[in-house]
Amino acid sequence: MAEQVFPTKGNLIKAKRSLLQAKQGFELMDRKRNVLIREMVALTDKSRLIRGSIEETYRRAYSALQKANITMGSISTLAQFVPEENGLEISYRSVMGVEIPTVELKSENTPPLYNFATTNSYLDIAYMCFNETKRLTAVLSEVENSIYRLAIAIKRTQKRANALKNIIIPKFEGQVKFITDSLEEKEREEFSRQKVIKSQKMKKEQRERLMKLFKLKSDS
Repeated sequence: MAEQVFPTKGNLIKAKRSLLQAKQGFELMDRKRNVLIREMVALTDKSRLIRGSIEETYRRAYSALQKANITMGSISTLAQFVPEENGLEISYRSVMGVEIPTVELKSENTPPLYNFATTNSYLDIAYMCFNETKRLTAVLSEVENSIYRLAIAIKRTQKRANALKNIIIPKFEGQVKFITDSLEEKEREEFSRQKVIKSQKMKKEQRERLMKLFKLKSDS
């Protein structure tokens, strides 16, 4: 049921203006939702590919590491030569007002720091593969965090669009119809009243003319 407002032309203008703004707001929310959905779908496909690459790279890395352990003996002491990762940088970009992270790994091409004379190619392969999984993990964290943020934004945008479509717009449409119908009814009543007044005035004038005419005949 539409909210009842006093049926005046001023309120009609306000209701029409509010209805127009609500419709424009819904169009913007709908457009924003579609853009965010397209962005999330693209990132979801990218995430699937990255996960597949990480799994394959890990498989190669552990296979090479196992061969290195077999051919060289335990290589756990070499782990101390792997530097701590501190080259991760995070920035943000905006997609329809949603802050999306950009993760960049600056030190992804760090050369091995162990002695090449006492190691073999299996360790080199494992080192390169683990470096690659580190890079891919940084990219995956960017993509999946972006998907999470987009999903939240899409849900909020959908709720706002639904509120505009199902509550706000029908409310102002109801107000516009109520005020328009009321004003039209008043106009019809005023028109009918004016017709009655005009008819009564004409009858009165006619009676007065007849009375004057009758009086003239009586005097003569």
